[in-house]
Amino acid sequence: MRLTEFWARMNERFGSGYAVSLAADYRLPLLGSTVDEALAAGVDAKEIWRAVCAEFEMPAQLR
Repeated sequence: MRLTEFWARMNERFGSGYAVSLAADYRLPLLGSTVDEALAAGVDAKEIWRAVCAEFEMPAQLR
């Protein structure tokens, strides 16, 4: 998954303002980090998206 697709999904699901805030501040238990920290550490965007989906119990079609 490309970063542009990842951010498009985040913005679609959470809204552009909240997506940025969530990425910076919310620690995802499956990753042990925030979205921003995981991206900076080189974690694949698809893995991060799956962690976001699991944490926020998104419908299967969004995963």
